[in-house]
Parts: sequence; C-alpha cells; structure tokens
Amino acid sequence: MKTKIATFFIMLAFWLVLSGMFDGFHLSLGILCCLLVTHFSHDLLFPETTGVHGNWLRDIIGVLLYLPYLLWQVLIANLQVAWIVLHPRALEMIDPHIFRFYTKLTRPIAKVAFAQSITLTPGTITINIYRDPAGEKPDQFAVYALTREAAAALPGDMESRIAKALEPANG
Repeated sequence: MKTKIATFFIMLAFWLVLSGMFDGFHLSLGILCCLLVTHFSHDLLFPETTGVHGNWLRDIIGVLLYLPYLLWQVLIANLQVAWIVLHPRALEMIDPHIFRFYTKLTRPIAKVAFAQSITLTPGTITINIYRDPAGEKPDQFAVYALTREAAAALPGDMESRIAKALEPANG
C-alpha cells in the first residue's frame, strides 16, 4: 500500500509540474489519471523487493546524491564534445569505436541507471548489456565512444558512484 501512495504522489507532482493547470476541472482529471496510472503501474516504479535489494527510500536518497555528480559529468562531456566538433582538426581528434567491459553492478535498477548515465553523457552511448545466461560471469556493457579518452573513463568513477547509490550496503 505504501508503494501505491508513493507512486500516486510522485505521479501527481509530475503532472502538476507539467500541466500547469490548477483549476477544478483539470485538477480533478489529473487526480483521476494519477489514480489510474498508480493502480496499474505502481509495481513498475517500486518493484517488490526483499532483503538484499535494499529499500526504496535509500535508493531515492542515493539517486538524489548521485544527480549533481551526473550533471557535472554531462556538463564536462558537453564542453569536450563541443571542443572536438569546433576544433579545426576535428577529424583527427575523433576516434570512434565500440568497447566492452564487465560491470560489478548486480541490481537491475543500478545497471539501468549506469547505462542511462553513460548515454546521457555526450560522446558515449550504451549499446547493450550482455547477460551471462548461466549467471557465472558478471554482465557486460557494450558502449560506443567518440574518443579513446571517453572510453578510458568507463566504467570508473561513474560505476562506483552508482554502486554506492543503488547497490546493497554490504555489497
């Protein structure tokens, strides 16, 4: 029940910010829509987890603490890509390639957050996450990088910060 209530208030806040309509008619329709979305999808936002996966409040706090770091990395990467694109010798600076690396992340939400963080950072795109069907090896990320410097930074600090934010405390 807590997940439904939390989902409803998150959806309602999101709806209020995006709609900007505060009259009775629109507000009642917004509440009705948020109730319907909550009823059908509360388990998508807060999947049922037990023990090892931690709790959702810890995850939210971890993500909120991670966001300033991500925004800083996006800003730095934007400046680097702009420098490369505007440089007179841009073709010599660009060295696109695809590389793979294993991840230490275990939770699906952490892997998705890491993949999205990579993709949000200009100059890199997560192509795929390969899973070992037997579960004997860690998952492997395939990432496109515009330059070797961008590739060299992964997984690195970004993965460590995601792990700190979303992985179990004892892991």
